Amino acid sequence: MSNEQSSPGLISWLLLIVLALVWGSSFILIKKSLLTFTAGEVGTLRMFIAFLGLLPFSLPVIRKIERKKLPVLFVVGLVGSLLPAILFAIAQTRLESAITGVINAMTPVFVLLIGLVFFHHRIKTINILGIAIGFVGCTFIMLGGAYFDLSGVNLYALFVIAATVMYGTSVNLIKHYLTDIRSLHITAVSFTLVSPISLGYLLTATDFLDKVGANPEFLSGIAYVTTLALIGTAMALVIFNKLVKTASPIFASSVTYVIPIVAIGWGLFDGEVLNIYQIIGIGIVLVGVYLANKK
Repeated sequence: MSNEQSSPGLISWLLLIVLALVWGSSFILIKKSLLTFTAGEVGTLRMFIAFLGLLPFSLPVIRKIERKKLPVLFVVGLVGSLLPAILFAIAQTRLESAITGVINAMTPVFVLLIGLVFFHHRIKTINILGIAIGFVGCTFIMLGGAYFDLSGVNLYALFVIAATVMYGTSVNLIKHYLTDIRSLHITAVSFTLVSPISLGYLLTATDFLDKVGANPEFLSGIAYVTTLALIGTAMALVIFNKLVKTASPIFASSVTYVIPIVAIGWGLFDGEVLNIYQIIGIGIVLVGVYLANKK
């Protein structure tokens, strides 16, 4: 490992901050997009615009990839991008963006858990403890939001958890079957493979076309989704890949701990309110994520 990798410089730290701001802002952008579009429209439109933005990266390489790997890339696009994009949007129709951003931090936990169960990864006891604590934190957030009144528990948090499970599945598939393909190309090609589903759903199963020109909020809604797609997806991936190369994968993955802080900040700025139980739950989740990733 080079000195540059073992000791992240100023540029690496700046890139990490930018990446955290970009990804942490995704949840408030979803919230604003939902003022104009349905959850299905936000998810599929986000994916299709991101596909267009990443097209210059996918076109030169898609024909060079082994045919047997294309089905895996399709599944990665489906469970690692398209379905989570829709699930996050559905969740945020009933869930605060700050809470969504915190539960999203459980992604590394599910990466470990799915690796352990389905791919026979070996992990330490401290990691298992972190996984357990993470689940306790998520439960605390859900129950605490209703002040532990079971009748008022917001089950939409389960959509976010389902999305993080899918992220965990996607990461493990990439790790086991696609290690010889650059991560940027994996993303670009996987987006290309699922783009017909995104466009098909958008045009045939939603009222998106009826909103074009008819909805006075259409342009502002498109602006939010486009920002979410091009900056929150395409640009963020470029920054992340740069970080992995110039610093290290471990340093790059530390953005996981900063994203919830940014998401909470945006939520509070937008008038969202967190009670003391949710704040405690947030702290528990972050401790769990830290222990789950501890080497």
